[in-house]
Amino acid sequence: MHLQIISAQFYKKKDNIISMNTSVKTALKDSLVIMPGYIVLGIGFGVLMNARGFGLLHSFQMALFIYAGSMQYVGVELLALPATYLNTFIMTIMVNIRHLFYGIGMLSRYKVLKKHRIYDIFALTDETFSIVCNKNMKGLSRQDYYFCLSLFNHLYWITGCVLGNVLGDILPFDYTGIEFSMTVLFIVIVVDQWEKNDDHLPVLLSFAISILCLAYFGRDNFLLPSMVFIIVMLYLLRMIRGADHA
Repeated sequence: MHLQIISAQFYKKKDNIISMNTSVKTALKDSLVIMPGYIVLGIGFGVLMNARGFGLLHSFQMALFIYAGSMQYVGVELLALPATYLNTFIMTIMVNIRHLFYGIGMLSRYKVLKKHRIYDIFALTDETFSIVCNKNMKGLSRQDYYFCLSLFNHLYWITGCVLGNVLGDILPFDYTGIEFSMTVLFIVIVVDQWEKNDDHLPVLLSFAISILCLAYFGRDNFLLPSMVFIIVMLYLLRMIRGADHA
């Protein structure tokens, strides 16, 4: 009887190790798609930090603790001004409010996590979210896969930010327009989601609302109202479709 219990525990442990190894390898493979973009964008951030007079340690700390591409780019200017705490707080909310919307959609996936949950939530970037949403988890450990995917992507970003700051000291750069690189990355994400999903109405609706808010509120003030209107309209659209299927 004892031998059967020991044998069962052994095979269970062996299966867990195999599942963990498979999850780590799969996460590494999936993260390689993100690596070039993160390193290039991170280099851009590091160069911009160096050009504004901030050293290697600042670039490393922002990449490690903030880990928010677009907000880090904005943060360079906020540090250089310098901005007030209130302005920094409002700008951070406006730039990163999208995390609230897609973070809610990940509650069902992340609530089962036991280890690394805090880090997984912290490291849920747009690109990691895009991969996780479309990933078939068959044969994978959700806990190991999510953690490793998040960790690998975070390491790519840190590497790029540090490398960019170093290169800023070595090579002369014209960094005009470098902050637009994050916009380009978001466009790529939207195009990828457009190609993978047949339902294009949410994207078209969001685009139309953004254009209207831009025209009415202006370039400097349209982001927050457009996000509010988008989430309200998408919620109403979901309710209407749910009623149609009922």
